[in-house]
Amino acid sequence: MIAFLKRLFRLLRLCASGREGRIGLAYLAAVLALGFVGIWVQVRLIAWSAAFYNAVQQVNGPEMARQVGVFLLLVGASASLYLAGRYIQKLLEITWRKRLTEIALDRWLTGRAYWRLRAGNGSGVEIDNPDQRVADDCRLFVEKATQEGVDFIHAVASLVSYLAVLWGLSTFPLAFEIAGLAVEIPRYMVWAAFLYVALASALTHWLGAPLKMLNFQQQKREADFRFALAHLREQAEAVALHGGEQAERRGLDRRFAAVASNWRALMRRDLILGCFTRPYMQTVLRVPLFLALPGFIAGKITFGGLMQVASAFSSVVTTLSWFVFSYRDLAELAATASRLDHFLDATDPANAPPSGVAVRPSATGALAVRGLRLNDPHGAPIAAIPDFTLAAGGCLWIRGRSGLGKSTLLKAVAGLWPHGEGVIERPGGAVAVLPQRPYAPLGGRREAALYPHGDGSDDEARAARVLAGLGSGSRPAAGGDAASTAQLGLSGGEMQRLALRRLKESRPDWAFLDEPTSALDEAAEREELSALRAALPDATFVIVAHRRPEGLGEVAELRLDPAADDDMRGRRRLG
Repeated sequence: MIAFLKRLFRLLRLCASGREGRIGLAYLAAVLALGFVGIWVQVRLIAWSAAFYNAVQQVNGPEMARQVGVFLLLVGASASLYLAGRYIQKLLEITWRKRLTEIALDRWLTGRAYWRLRAGNGSGVEIDNPDQRVADDCRLFVEKATQEGVDFIHAVASLVSYLAVLWGLSTFPLAFEIAGLAVEIPRYMVWAAFLYVALASALTHWLGAPLKMLNFQQQKREADFRFALAHLREQAEAVALHGGEQAERRGLDRRFAAVASNWRALMRRDLILGCFTRPYMQTVLRVPLFLALPGFIAGKITFGGLMQVASAFSSVVTTLSWFVFSYRDLAELAATASRLDHFLDATDPANAPPSGVAVRPSATGALAVRGLRLNDPHGAPIAAIPDFTLAAGGCLWIRGRSGLGKSTLLKAVAGLWPHGEGVIERPGGAVAVLPQRPYAPLGGRREAALYPHGDGSDDEARAARVLAGLGSGSRPAAGGDAASTAQLGLSGGEMQRLALRRLKESRPDWAFLDEPTSALDEAAEREELSALRAALPDATFVIVAHRRPEGLGEVAELRLDPAADDDMRGRRRLG
């Protein structure tokens, strides 16, 4: 419980931070104020019960008609206050959800946590379905936390008001004998309410305790299934070419079976809990009447007084039963808060694992690598990189057979690979890194051509230059957000040409290219690289490739040898 409350208050502080968070606090204050006025209306309805039923007992027609009018006014006021409160609470929810989503996205993107927390990168912490944490968990947390928080505060305020009414009405004692001993319990209606709810709350918690973990697992398995469907959609062409429909179906069936299995466990636990909570909810309005009957039979209260005491007792018990009625939502809130807090904690840069590879600014303006050994995330050696220095304006070709750590070396230079030891002195200026797979952002061809920039006045001209001659022209892809190589209408080679052209438009000082022309023939490679060098005559290129790159001018060579060790290292100056 303490851990849950710590997570809850930590996340609520984040929601309430910043300008929008403070606007949310104003909405919260308005919701609470409307609720307090609503409580006053409910207290007036309790008083109305006595006046109306006394008029019924006296068969006083005019008074009954007047009380019906009072009732309609009170109900109208109560409904208006409720609807206004719900509307403002929705404004609160979207305001705080926006704030929490902004914080989650900032944490995920800052320090490249989105990369660091991927499976296989050896961060020590892996986050399953981070997209669900940002999209669903932020929404669920704000919805449940605001709803249950507002209900709890109103319940406390209501309890004070209703208890005061019940205390004033419960002036008659409960008198009985046990084994000849006379027992009298003053104001027994008050004590009965607390005892009744305490027993119900304890039983509810005992029956519903497994719901938190079941909800946690359900959220995870639902996200796994959605991710598998999205992955199939994104990789539709590859699956179709492989004829992998049956394999994909088996994987989807397996994930959905996990969803259904946990859902059945949730159903069983929900049924067990419902066997108590449902009868409890249906009897909570009748039990007060039964408990107050001794006072009515003894002539201590009138019929109107009986109904008023029953109404006050019912209000107290209903308020005290907030925990019972909200248990399912609280279990879901606890599961969501746990997942979201774990995500935010893992994305905190302070919790990133220490790097054994020191990446420092270069004092000489050159790229220098000294004593660099690259390991896998488990500490096993990948490659020992020969020491070298690359002056600005040159071109370095890194070669070697597959699996020797060429791509990992580029990741280390980019600051993405912390596993190993040694020093990398990286120059200043604009740096661009092209991965093996050309990336297409969500959107159409225009967005793909301008990525990762695209807020300038010359965007249209730049996009036209990048897209010229690719696929079926510079016509943007039809459709909405999705953008894959197939949906852009570009082949793998055309995507590589697009990536090289947008690199030319971004004009970096240093460019690190990982097999950027592997899908191009030699003539197309020479054409694109020559155009790149012509556009960026002063840029420095570090290129990983299985064949010597043609078109970039004079090229120095760094060969990664599986037999390389400290004794075979020689310091090299390249370029």
